[in-house]
Formats: sequence, C-alpha cells, structure tokens
Amino acid sequence: MNQDTVVNLASQAITLALSVAGPLLLASLVIGLVISVFQAVTQIQEQTLSLIPKIVGIVLVIVVLGPWMVNKMVTYTQNLYGSIPSMVGS
Repeated sequence: MNQDTVVNLASQAITLALSVAGPLLLASLVIGLVISVFQAVTQIQEQTLSLIPKIVGIVLVIVVLGPWMVNKMVTYTQNLYGSIPSMVGS
C-alpha cells in the first residue's frame, strides 16, 4: 500500500462522512436559524425552545434520507473490503 492509496482512501472517507452528515447538519442549522429569528422577533429568551424542533427535524431527515445514507455507507464499506486484496498484494 503506497501513499497515494492512503490519501485516496482518506479522501473517500471524508467525502462520505460529509455527504452523510451534511443533510443532518443542514437541517439542524436551518431549524436553529429559524428559531433564533423567532426568538429575536418575539423577545422570548428560552434556551430550550430550539431543542425539540431540532430533534424532530433531524428525525424527519433520518426517516426520509436514512436508506440513502445507509446505502452509501454499505457501498463504501463493500468497496473498501473488496479492495483489500489488491492493496495488500502491491
């Protein structure tokens, strides 16, 4: 296994992590922003107000995009395990 292979594997892993975590983080960010604007407009300063909407939003994203996320991770893992013999052989 040479340096290029390691860099390629790390790059693929980071890309996969960002593509799987991205929708969850984006949903949390948007919901947090909307709740923050709502709190600023109404002057409600309750710290726990954004917790429940964020949890509900993340659960909805997982329900909708969960199969896609799992498919991406399984495909990456199968490709990684499948390429082990060629990486060890070189």
